[in-house]
Amino acid sequence: MAKPDELVFAPLGGVGEIGMNLSIYGLGNRQQRAWLAVDLGVSFGDEEHLPGIDLIMPDISFLEKERKNLMGLVLTHAHEDHFGAIIDLWPKLKCPIYATQFSAALFEAKCAAERNAPKIPVTVVPSGGRVDIGPFNVEFIPVAHSIPEAHALAIHTDAGTVLHTGDWKIDPTPTLGSPTDEKRLRELGEEGVLALIGDSTNAVRDGRSPSEAEVARTIIDLVKAAKGRVAVTTFASNVARIKAVAAAARAADREVVVVGRAMERVVQVARETGYLDGVQNFRSPEVYGHLPQDKVLALCTGSQGEPRAALARIANDDHPEITLNRGDSVIFSSRTIPGNEKAVGSIINNLVLQGVEVLTDRDHLVHVSGHPRRDELRDMIAWTKPQLLIPVHGEALHLNEHAKLARAAGVPRVLVVRNGDLIKLGPGDPGIIGEVPSGRLYKDGTILEDSKSRAVVERRRMAFSGCAFVAVAMTEQGELADDPEVDLVGIPDKNRDGEPFDDIVFDAVVSTIEGLPKARRRDADALAESVRRAVRAVINEHWGKKPPCLVHVLTV
Repeated sequence: MAKPDELVFAPLGGVGEIGMNLSIYGLGNRQQRAWLAVDLGVSFGDEEHLPGIDLIMPDISFLEKERKNLMGLVLTHAHEDHFGAIIDLWPKLKCPIYATQFSAALFEAKCAAERNAPKIPVTVVPSGGRVDIGPFNVEFIPVAHSIPEAHALAIHTDAGTVLHTGDWKIDPTPTLGSPTDEKRLRELGEEGVLALIGDSTNAVRDGRSPSEAEVARTIIDLVKAAKGRVAVTTFASNVARIKAVAAAARAADREVVVVGRAMERVVQVARETGYLDGVQNFRSPEVYGHLPQDKVLALCTGSQGEPRAALARIANDDHPEITLNRGDSVIFSSRTIPGNEKAVGSIINNLVLQGVEVLTDRDHLVHVSGHPRRDELRDMIAWTKPQLLIPVHGEALHLNEHAKLARAAGVPRVLVVRNGDLIKLGPGDPGIIGEVPSGRLYKDGTILEDSKSRAVVERRRMAFSGCAFVAVAMTEQGELADDPEVDLVGIPDKNRDGEPFDDIVFDAVVSTIEGLPKARRRDADALAESVRRAVRAVINEHWGKKPPCLVHVLTV
């Protein structure tokens, strides 16, 4: 008798980290499985550790090999950490994509704004709807989050039903869209949930996330109390917050000026899809300077300190249309993502130096998270009654806290996993049964590099210790034809005793060459390696750092 199909799960991104979400589900046997991918997101480069890297994406080499068995890619919602890698990686997969209307429209607008973006078709599924994708029947269950049309996915298979929560929270009074569908989640619990693959982002925080309605009231109060110009910055994708800012501006008799391409794009898509029905029209940046100071509100991108976004340019006083002065106010209606603290702090300090009042969530309820706190996690477990819970969407601490909470709530099996783990969900006992290739891809300009890329490793080294360039011209007899050329980049001009580094390195190059036997001098590769080692050693002796050294040998 044939064995029943196994249902397996593997995270390829988003576990042990925040961002870069990619999960895959497989149905079949060990020889052949049909695969379903959920989300394909990015995380953002850190200039300190990854200079020049704009975006980090999951390694999809496993899915490339399984391309003929990949039934489709389903999107839970349209945040960058869930759909930001599609334009770059979809051409390697070319699978069908499924999303609800707002996510599909925002993705289409994102493609239109990218140069040379491939034509990527998306099948639109209604919110609350179901679609057959190979052997998977996927149901889109509305959940509250900080962007319209976020959905948990109930993935129905012959081997059981998995609930993949995506990003969610419980907000009984959202200012936009549907609340989390408790009724349907309870029904699923009665029908039987094999596994809950759940958001862990706020698993360390007690209680419940406040409602968007409370934030909207606070923003109205702050905008009405402001005397001069007001700027508000938030995540461009948070349409509920955009709507709240518009209501505050209307209550204070101010015009809303939208500043920043990402914000303009989301506002356009939100209007097209009906999420800003009844909201006044916004103005373009050109009119900002012509409006009285107490009649204008600038809605800006840049809440995470992005150097090219509107708020950074305003704080540096180099925005062509938007300026702020003493007595004006800036409301940060956002929380700083870990890793962005320095950049955000720099913007706040620059604004304060200009005499601008800065209002943040440290002092006012101007932001709430879109993720569930501990009481909400307990509710989800109670409603869905999963046989197995796997924490995802979080760093190690978040995953472990979610796991402990699940065990205390009586979930029969809880598994903490890592990116690349292959987990059998059912039938039978769940557990880690293997590993699939996983890792990171770096977007470096227009090129995708893997994490072992020489360019990325060398640039990190150069950022730390500069680089030495040496050019040597040798005769065929193994003699110096001319003085060596030395160029030092990112290396101090002088050592502790005031001696020029150029002279120190030049002397080291000459003495190294003169000290080599003739045969070694006539071997360009051997000569270059000897000079490279000598230069790094002498710089280390005088500075305490060993920079990369590039040596070019020319025979004349």
